[in-house]
Amino acid sequence: MTDHAPPRPRARRKQDVLTLLDQEQDLWVATASAHDGPCLVPLSFVWDVPDGRSDSGTLLLCTRRTNPTARNLTPDGEIRLSLGHTRDVVLIEGSAEAVEGADLPKASADAFAAKLDWDPRDRSAWIYLRVTPRSVKAWREENELAERVLMRDGAWLV
Repeated sequence: MTDHAPPRPRARRKQDVLTLLDQEQDLWVATASAHDGPCLVPLSFVWDVPDGRSDSGTLLLCTRRTNPTARNLTPDGEIRLSLGHTRDVVLIEGSAEAVEGADLPKASADAFAAKLDWDPRDRSAWIYLRVTPRSVKAWREENELAERVLMRDGAWLV
């Protein structure tokens, strides 16, 4: 039998998620379509918080517009994201919208470029994806599964 640390309170898990969103550079992105099928790829991202409130941001990703990740975006833009490893999981479901580099607010594009040391806003082959989280789940071990839902319908529960 394996001994596990006691479950983290949900408020601690939310803070851990926000810390990961702020500090990590890459996450897994899953999209699917009837034509292309499912696609799972790692992409770099920034947790974009233009109003300065870390718990009200969106995720900003960038990919080639011809890649399945961009092509798979349906009109409702369903997307799933994951970061962390298998013993510290964060799953995010949300909607993604494609945003041209010229249409991206300067502060958002600057934040992306500063964090990732890469600025694709003037490259026509690339498209930004702005993801608005609808659901966030986080857990480490089985003892955190019961209260893994931290956000539902776009609102934090803690």
